[in-house]
Amino acid sequence: MSGGPAGPTGSPGEDPWGAVRPFSIKTKLGALVVVSVLITTGLSIVAVHTKTELRFITVFSMIATLLITQFVAHSLTAPLDDMNAVARSISQGDYTRRVRENRRDELGDLAETINVMADELEAQDRQRKELVANVSHELRTPIAGLRAVLENVVDGFAEPDTETMRTALKQTERLGRLVETLLDLSRLDNGVVPLRQRRFEVWPYLSGVLKEANMVAGARASMASGSGNHTRSDVHLHLDVSPPELTAHADPERIHQVVANLIDNAVKHSPAHGRVTVKARRGPRPESLELEVLDEGPGIPRSEWHRVFERFNRGAVRRPHGPGSDGGTGLGLAIARWAVDLHGGRIGVAESERGCRIIVTLPGLSSSPS
Repeated sequence: MSGGPAGPTGSPGEDPWGAVRPFSIKTKLGALVVVSVLITTGLSIVAVHTKTELRFITVFSMIATLLITQFVAHSLTAPLDDMNAVARSISQGDYTRRVRENRRDELGDLAETINVMADELEAQDRQRKELVANVSHELRTPIAGLRAVLENVVDGFAEPDTETMRTALKQTERLGRLVETLLDLSRLDNGVVPLRQRRFEVWPYLSGVLKEANMVAGARASMASGSGNHTRSDVHLHLDVSPPELTAHADPERIHQVVANLIDNAVKHSPAHGRVTVKARRGPRPESLELEVLDEGPGIPRSEWHRVFERFNRGAVRRPHGPGSDGGTGLGLAIARWAVDLHGGRIGVAESERGCRIIVTLPGLSSSPS
């Protein structure tokens, strides 16, 4: 026995699992031959009994056979023309057309294969576009933070001391890590995304994330001030970690994506001078972590909870964003879910008396990916 994967086998005229197709092309061609012979034989018998000349019988047999052959040939070539047109559209980048699947023969199987191929190509094209949007979304944060630091130094609002340069260096390093992720696309395509998990202290880590979020908000405010747009620099960020010495085991860079995007989403939906709270608690397993991000915005209707983390979904809430918010790209929560899924964790919307409450659970050591 070979060790290869089991797959569809069978001779022509059989389906992938060995059952004979009642309407296969082989069966149709065989029926054509049988019908032609029967017609010729029948006409020959009629000629013998009616003493009709053989030449008339031959002409009638040829006409009948040609008509039947033409009918069968048309039934075989018509779907090929349709498949050719669909294949030509796919080669030109149009993945919306599909072949009609109304046959139970080899051509029907071919039509199904072409449609599956078109579905996969359409999905890959959509993923490629979403990847570009995701990358743009992720690059915006460190670039905005770095620009804020440099503009403050140039304008004289901050001194180019060690602390300021360390903040700029941190943003530059994060930008470099994002670019490194782009160079690792082959692993993403193969479904293998490396997780660099380690143990870290939650309080100083989340404090840094919130500090960067405040810095990015200030950068966006300064960039929009020239056009008169109001940006979300008025929202207060509050951190609540208990116990203060809490530690977790995860990939800090991926968790940064989760928290930063959740904060960004919460800030956009907050009212003027609102408050966004980030809570961290110990999970049920060793080094596990439960994060909660709560805002004071209009909240998310329960009917929309299952769609919150879909790509490009911006919600169906009336006036969902705070004053001056641009509404975002609808990618932040999708990126957060992607990063949480890599850890084998859970993310979802929870009940809240006010605003939106999103809870993230990271499994820690016991369920860390191998």
